[in-house]
Amino acid sequence: MADKRDYYEVLGVDKNADQAAIKKAYRALAKKYHPDMNPGDKEAEAKFKEASEAYAILSDETKRKQYDQFGHAAFENGGGGGAGGFDFNNMGDIFSDIFGGGDIFGDLFGGGRRRNSNGPQRGSDVRASVRITFDESVKGTSKQITVNFKEVCKTCNGSGAKAGTTPRTCSKCGGKGQVVYTRQSFLGTMQQVSECPDCHGSGKIIKEKCPDCYGTGYVSTKKTIDVNIPAGIDNGQNIRIPGYGEPGKNGGSRGDVILTVMVSSKAGFERDGYNIFSDVVISYPTAVFGGSVRVPTVDGEVEYEVKPGTPSQTRVRLRGKGMPVVNNEGVHGDHYITLVVDIPKHLTGAQKDALLEFEKALTGEERPKKKGFFGK
Repeated sequence: MADKRDYYEVLGVDKNADQAAIKKAYRALAKKYHPDMNPGDKEAEAKFKEASEAYAILSDETKRKQYDQFGHAAFENGGGGGAGGFDFNNMGDIFSDIFGGGDIFGDLFGGGRRRNSNGPQRGSDVRASVRITFDESVKGTSKQITVNFKEVCKTCNGSGAKAGTTPRTCSKCGGKGQVVYTRQSFLGTMQQVSECPDCHGSGKIIKEKCPDCYGTGYVSTKKTIDVNIPAGIDNGQNIRIPGYGEPGKNGGSRGDVILTVMVSSKAGFERDGYNIFSDVVISYPTAVFGGSVRVPTVDGEVEYEVKPGTPSQTRVRLRGKGMPVVNNEGVHGDHYITLVVDIPKHLTGAQKDALLEFEKALTGEERPKKKGFFGK
């Protein structure tokens, strides 16, 4: 037993770890190294086996006490089958306890919970999309969308069987909708529960199919839905429309329509979350002396007072002037404007002379006149 690693080291837990920590550590290792997740990987299989052995000992308080006192020697003699005297035949009970049949191993081991595929099952969701304008996303809007909708076939009343016939119980699964496969592995006897391949989980076989629905029990039709799109919705966000998805099985509820909203962009506005960003061009005199400018926002124009001596690329925050927050009436993001000083490229003769005089007054020096200066 000298070549066996310490069980606590295998699971990566302290010797004083409680059962919750031990279970959590083993759960992570079992998911990582399970043979079904690593087909053909002998090293992963060995690590999975090692972790399972460690957990089987440390999760049992009696065995843990024996191990803490005597180490691996406690299980050298009479410890059952398997490598090093460890018996893997009880691993089904261990996995049933730790995973409860609801994890990636679902029903892989005997004793785990088995989902009743013949019981009510919710229908699948259906995806659709709709495009709206930027302004519609600001105020909210209502749109009509058309989806493919499966209605119960009126000819067979949803049974899928031809008139005068009835579905019969599936002989392969006995009407359960599931079949159980048993196989032997290094862990002992393992059972895997799968959907019946003959009846596809329904538990019934339709020998003569309805000519209108071809045995499905449903016929497709186009249905128009009115959808309220809330103010503030962003590009790519989804709206769930209950009850318009695929029909459920065995009395299960319908799925939903997941509607993706595509919002068109608007020139001059850039959105980030609930905040809006835009540029505002101001004249050079306004930047120097200050003055009022009109700023377009999602709620219309607002007036902003530019401070004297404002440099170009100054960013200003307009609180509460951004996008409305979805389903939170009265709450808005902010609008950030970047003040960009306009540098004129074309000046009249009088404007050029005035600018030269301004420069002379500002610096005390007169600019030497060069040929071609300002087009002169």
